[in-house]
Amino acid sequence: MTIPAFSPDEIQTGDPTRAARLKWVVIVDRDIPAGQMVNAVACVSAATGALVDGLIGRAGADAAGDEHPGLPWAGCTILATSAEKLVNARAKAIVAGGLLVIDMPLSAQTNRVYDGYLAELATTTPADLAVSAVSIVGERSDVDAIVKRLSLLA
Repeated sequence: MTIPAFSPDEIQTGDPTRAARLKWVVIVDRDIPAGQMVNAVACVSAATGALVDGLIGRAGADAAGDEHPGLPWAGCTILATSAEKLVNARAKAIVAGGLLVIDMPLSAQTNRVYDGYLAELATTTPADLAVSAVSIVGERSDVDAIVKRLSLLA
């Protein structure tokens, strides 16, 4: 698995997100129930934030001095599409190479025990994953080529 990262000198929190070398998108199946959609986006985002060095910005304090943990400084675009286009985008990202691809198979949402999910995953072919969402991080032009015709989640 390729894991892109920001080097310390690339972390420019004063610049627009479009200036970042890496782009992060999450694509979700627009036809699944809202709760399942939000869960899938949250889960792939948590995994992405844990893996991509330099993605999370520094913490900040509000006017009362209360600390707020850092958030992704380079932004994250949430896109929605059909299940078929989601599967196609995932496949293109995997074939492209050099991209971090994190998916949320439906079985991860239907199993209430993580080991049960892993057991089911081990017997599921890639064609049968039924992915609810996919997170993609990589060079901006590579990610743009994959998602160029997908729409923002509305």
